[in-house]
Amino acid sequence: MTTVYRAADEESETEAAQILELLAAEGFAGELVGDNAPGVVVGTSEVRVPASQGPMAERLIASRQTKPEAGDASHSLDMVTIFRGRNVDGESEALAVESVLRANEIPCMIVGSQQIPSLEFEVQVPRAQSEAAMRIIEEARAAGPEAAAEAEALTEPGDTQ
Repeated sequence: MTTVYRAADEESETEAAQILELLAAEGFAGELVGDNAPGVVVGTSEVRVPASQGPMAERLIASRQTKPEAGDASHSLDMVTIFRGRNVDGESEALAVESVLRANEIPCMIVGSQQIPSLEFEVQVPRAQSEAAMRIIEEARAAGPEAAAEAEALTEPGDTQ
């Protein structure tokens, strides 16, 4: 017997059973093997057929499986740098910028190294959202630290006074 399908996720047994049904409907003599069988990795399900049927079974399975959707090939999802923190407080500034962007539902990531603090920290966002991100950062800077303190006070549990 040769393995023609193997899956190791939460749905692996269900998927393997569906593959086995597909093969049986086409006249293949297969078997479903779980992780209780020798040589099968824990959490894995396999479908096996006689070695002579292996290549034909693999072609049948491949013809029935859906291909993943093509990704977005445009450059609108390319990450661009919108902030650079170059000083000793570069990391904390980058974290503050990240916090403001995430609060405004702008996906972002910090690029930098805590191990080498002399390197700058960058905040990057998808190119398509860079203008909105820059506007949000400028608005936060214009509002100043008082606005940040006021916003933080609104998120803290109120006093009972």
